[in-house]
Amino acid sequence: MDASAPKHKVGHRFRGFLPVVVDVETGGFNAQTDALLEIAAVILGVEADGTLVRRQTVFAHVVPFEGANIEKASLEVNGIKLDNPLRLALAEREALDHVFRPIRKAVSENGCKRAILVGHNAHFDLGFINAAVARTGYKRNPFHPFSVFDTATLAGAALGQTVLARALQVTGLGHDADAAHSAIYDAEKTADLFCLLVNRMRPLFADFTVPATGESEAADGGD
Repeated sequence: MDASAPKHKVGHRFRGFLPVVVDVETGGFNAQTDALLEIAAVILGVEADGTLVRRQTVFAHVVPFEGANIEKASLEVNGIKLDNPLRLALAEREALDHVFRPIRKAVSENGCKRAILVGHNAHFDLGFINAAVARTGYKRNPFHPFSVFDTATLAGAALGQTVLARALQVTGLGHDADAAHSAIYDAEKTADLFCLLVNRMRPLFADFTVPATGESEAADGGD
């Protein structure tokens, strides 16, 4: 490869955002009342040829906040055993810091202005992240407060599938039902799906992926 050729940067592909795939496991569906139990985040990057790939996975078990609701049905789905001594759960603020610090570092190293959450039904995950940030008064949340990239939408448009397991199966990425519903497994599989879809779309839209200049920030809430 010509050393003088411009290097691909992940921010060039996503208008200055660093895509980070997130999956949370919870005690229910209400971000305000139900416990946050696991957070996994997969930081993405680009190879020299511009291919989007997984770079780093960070993870934390989370201690339910005081008064949090935990539905029995949710624990039956995600298989979390709250009394397991090997769980080594962190308090919410500590868990957020553990996950956010490497994300902030990656944002800086990639020349991005902030991270953007990627998820399957992504607003669910962002809702729980934002609720934990608000509860703990965390001041250095790297994520855009409301914008996301949603693989349910992307897979629905590209593959005709909105269920993660089915999208993984039709793309040949595979899906292990026994491993599913753990935050790390779901985040990494969602990352693989997002990378596959983005990489396959890139040649179709190569002329539109140059860095934006002079773009109004007011159009998306200042970010």
